[in-house]
Amino acid sequence: MYEEIIKRAEAARDKKAAYGNDIDLDSFQKEVPPREMITSLSELSEGIQQRALNTGVDATMKERSASFFQMDQSVIHTMTMSEGVEVMDINAAMKKYDWLKDYFFKLVQPDQDKYTAYNATHPFNGYFIRTLPGAKVTFPLQACMYIGKEGMIQNVHNILIAEEGSELHVITGCTTDTHVMRGLHIGVTEFFVKDNAKLTYTMVHNWGESVAVRPRSATSLGKNAVFMSNYVSMTPVQDVQMYPSCYMEGENGIARFNTVVYAPPGSHLDLGSKALLKAKGCKAELIARTITKGGYIASRGIIQGDAPGIKAHLECRGLLLSEGGVIYAVPELLGSIPGVDLSHEAAVGKIAEEEINYLMARGVDADTATALIVRGFLDVDITGLPAQLHEQIKKAIELGEKSMM
Repeated sequence: MYEEIIKRAEAARDKKAAYGNDIDLDSFQKEVPPREMITSLSELSEGIQQRALNTGVDATMKERSASFFQMDQSVIHTMTMSEGVEVMDINAAMKKYDWLKDYFFKLVQPDQDKYTAYNATHPFNGYFIRTLPGAKVTFPLQACMYIGKEGMIQNVHNILIAEEGSELHVITGCTTDTHVMRGLHIGVTEFFVKDNAKLTYTMVHNWGESVAVRPRSATSLGKNAVFMSNYVSMTPVQDVQMYPSCYMEGENGIARFNTVVYAPPGSHLDLGSKALLKAKGCKAELIARTITKGGYIASRGIIQGDAPGIKAHLECRGLLLSEGGVIYAVPELLGSIPGVDLSHEAAVGKIAEEEINYLMARGVDADTATALIVRGFLDVDITGLPAQLHEQIKKAIELGEKSMM
């Protein structure tokens, strides 16, 4: 199996991605010194703890069920405080569970592009997260991907499995040390949400201004399963390219993707999500809120309906706060049989002058009025989100508002 993966990956070493900018992998450092293990996140410096906290990873473990921390290429900490869930180094998990090889590069293909090819042919780390059948994990599990070395490639492969009837909420935060100006994160993540299971995955990015990011993720959704993906990036980053897919192969599955991003000058964000509804009664919702103040945003989305009785909606809304910014909305619908119900809505514009004047007439200054309108625009109603995750998304947005305004 591994030989076939490597063979396919090597054939795609120079294959460019279908969208977005191309990145020269040879311009980054591929080997970095290992980091030492720690027994508690409290051993991290105050600066690292604060950077992690800004992405939702709390060193105190308050209202958390488990924790994972990777620095550069080393997993330095894992801890589980709740029965029914396990989290560990993906390489250790592959050695422990022989069956895990059947999940490795099953949804994301190693020859998809040069980034997945790199992931398959170079040393990687990452997390293995699994909920046991029927387990209902109350508090979120937290995971942090941290780059502390200037100019390096962080190569990550994650596998998450929500076994039948289980429920789990995950906060994953990605960030860099304050001194790190340049780096590349390549992350392959494969989600398996089995029958009657529910997985909520909230990802908060707080990278450095000259960091490039190449996540590659896909989800397999079982019968009556629910997958909720929330992505927030409200701070400067150089280049992000991601297009997660959800394969809805079980009847009555539900998938929701919520994306909230801000692009300051110099940022290039090529983002999207894809839902392929392949079983009767499936439902999907893809919602994007994008704001640019000089940066470029491609907001993509595709819904494909291949079964009767399915319903899905795609919404892309963009806000231009200054000249020089670009928002390119690309909503796509594809129905292959009668009985599908697919819809989309796309809008790109600026803040209406009458809205600012309305607030100013009631004693609000212009800057505060703009901030209030922006906050309202970013307030995405995410149904079914636990209070802890909703609060974290709110904090991430507030953090970005400071630089935006």
